[in-house]
Amino acid sequence: MPLNAVMVVDKPAGWTSHDVVAKVRRIVGERSVGHLGTLDPLATGVLPLVLGRMTRLCQFYGASQKAYEGTMRFGVATDTYDADGEPVGRAQPVQVTLEEVIAAALPLTGSIQQLPPPFSAKKIHGVPAYKLARKKQEVELKPVQVEVTEFAITALHGDTIEFRCRVSSGTYVRSLAHELGQRLDIGAYLAGLRRTAVAEFTLEQSHTLDAIAQAAAQGRLDELLVHPRRVLPEIPSVTATEEDIGKIRHGRRVNLPEMSRSPWVKVFAGQAELVCLASRVAGTLFHPKVVLI
Repeated sequence: MPLNAVMVVDKPAGWTSHDVVAKVRRIVGERSVGHLGTLDPLATGVLPLVLGRMTRLCQFYGASQKAYEGTMRFGVATDTYDADGEPVGRAQPVQVTLEEVIAAALPLTGSIQQLPPPFSAKKIHGVPAYKLARKKQEVELKPVQVEVTEFAITALHGDTIEFRCRVSSGTYVRSLAHELGQRLDIGAYLAGLRRTAVAEFTLEQSHTLDAIAQAAAQGRLDELLVHPRRVLPEIPSVTATEEDIGKIRHGRRVNLPEMSRSPWVKVFAGQAELVCLASRVAGTLFHPKVVLI
């Protein structure tokens, strides 16, 4: 029987997002598994997974805001903009104050134009930039518009700063580190990164791969799943009648009188079975757009 669920993994360092997906497929025995936002191997933290028919919800998370905390190191830049890369140029002496770093970070907040790192999954004529960069081919990336809601420098320890940030989808925290080093004229790279939130999913909801494997072996995997009513909290929920659920199964429109002002609604059978996401056609008439049964 397919497992239709949402689970939040605390991704370990050194693993790609694809590695985590493959591991969870094996643990839970569900072939259809996807993630809601790639994390670089260096990074740890929140990696929400959608399993079974819940993979159909990916379309609602394409522009999700993400939150991070981590460290950046001054004195040298790297070709990947993070600790996994090779140094670029000479090392520079680091003699900056916390106030100077905070002032340099200020222009990197708000709606900004950001240049993606050359070693990234950003595609150039259909080819990921990192593949071209590894072949020493010239990588011509264009700036993209991103939104940095918060970029707070919280501490300075010698050549290393601690920070937290909240950014739009498509923002590279590695690029923030590189740009900050350029602004201070001393070079910088991302030394460590932990994602603390993706959309409504947080670290408090996350589980290690070992904990997931143990729960699956003990037959208590349900304890680790995100309750469906906590998914897409901005969309209101309604519990449907058996008659309406029958209509939804056949792709027919349903009348939901209490939802006359909402463009979308989550339709449930009982408290925990998400039947579909329906969009309003007119008045209180809704059409099942994403059916999960």
